[in-house]
Amino acid sequence: IAIIGAPKQALWLRQKLEGYRHFGFRIVGVCSFGQTMAPQATAAGGAAFTSQEAIMQRIRSGAVDQVFITLPLEEASALKEIRVWLGDEPVSIFFVPDLGDLRVFGSDAETFDGLQAIALQDSPLSSWHALLKRTIDFTLGGLALAVLSPLMAIIAITIKLTSDGPVFYRQERMGLDGKRFQMLKFRTMVKDAEKHTGPIWAVPNDPRVTRLGRWLRRMSLDELPQLINVLKGEMSLVGPRPERPPLIEQFRDSIPRYMLRHKVKAGMTGWAQVKGWRGNTSLEKRIEYDIDYIEHWSLWNDLKILGLTVVRGFLNRDAR
Repeated sequence: IAIIGAPKQALWLRQKLEGYRHFGFRIVGVCSFGQTMAPQATAAGGAAFTSQEAIMQRIRSGAVDQVFITLPLEEASALKEIRVWLGDEPVSIFFVPDLGDLRVFGSDAETFDGLQAIALQDSPLSSWHALLKRTIDFTLGGLALAVLSPLMAIIAITIKLTSDGPVFYRQERMGLDGKRFQMLKFRTMVKDAEKHTGPIWAVPNDPRVTRLGRWLRRMSLDELPQLINVLKGEMSLVGPRPERPPLIEQFRDSIPRYMLRHKVKAGMTGWAQVKGWRGNTSLEKRIEYDIDYIEHWSLWNDLKILGLTVVRGFLNRDAR
């Protein structure tokens, strides 16, 4: 947890949260602001963030999962400014107002011990929703892997016989909360295809793609090894498609809300893909559908997307 707020309130909130260490909370640091919203030299005990850049560096390094903002009501207008410079980073953001003598009745924002924490940005997949989705992923993913293993074995042997290089292609991708993992695919390009170009998207009729690889991509069969990522808990069957960190650095500042897609696990397929926004298509449209999926997540939508993937993906000759 990182705490941002007015000095008095930040000190109070830190002391409050320190009492909940048994819940797994750990305070990474505190950034205290005065009336000018400039970081002050003194912090509410412990590690101090002395600048906005210092907070962003810790967030982007994956050291911060949640940001708690606390301000007195008369300074609540500064909340919008703080929210803007936090950007769309994949962290949960909570506002803890200093209500003074005020009391809020009938509110579901009360989390524990009278602490009012209003979620400004959080994942829709919390508590039992996350457990339910993980259960579905593990059950259906395991079943799919068992059923498709003979086909995957044939593909692996064919790759080995028709081109030099490994059977699998491992690539670093960014998933839930900005955490990185190694995503698996069947290799569809020549060996060391990006050695001289660096990370770039494939283009139509890409000369680096092998003849077998072109067919695997057309049928989306190159994605099958990601069932292993699903079973390991690194991915979900359904979610926004994961991207490579170097490309994410290009997109995060130029595409509004881009990083919010990392508030759920990356998926083998997603709402954007079944709507046709896959491969070398509009990135803005993909983000639009990814955010819509997150905001309206339900188990039924996941099952619908899986069904559409079979119809429009594996059985669609126009898939790329």
